[in-house]
Amino acid sequence: MNKLNVKKGDRVRIISGKDAGKEGKIMTAFPSKERVIVEGCNMVTRHVKPRRQGEAGGRIEQAGTIHVSNVQLVCPNCKMPTRVGHAIVEKNGKQVSVRVCKQCGKQID
Repeated sequence: MNKLNVKKGDRVRIISGKDAGKEGKIMTAFPSKERVIVEGCNMVTRHVKPRRQGEAGGRIEQAGTIHVSNVQLVCPNCKMPTRVGHAIVEKNGKQVSVRVCKQCGKQID
């Protein structure tokens, strides 16, 4: 199973593609495909047929997936886009891996 450095609810900045420079929150992460859906970014048009009588069809704008290499986590402490490091910290007597900001060195989780 692939492990991503970002997860659902994280604030990220798009660093590549048509939406480069935009920021948004991760709505869904797909670790097996190494892709994420960021709210308000990579909007695609989907053509939908009416499925039931009385239901409207048409074109729907929805957020498409973005490869995880094209997004960069925004640190909640220093508010800067940053690379993610990992550190082993002891919590409740157990060794736990936590994400660390490479800019300011503080824990993200």
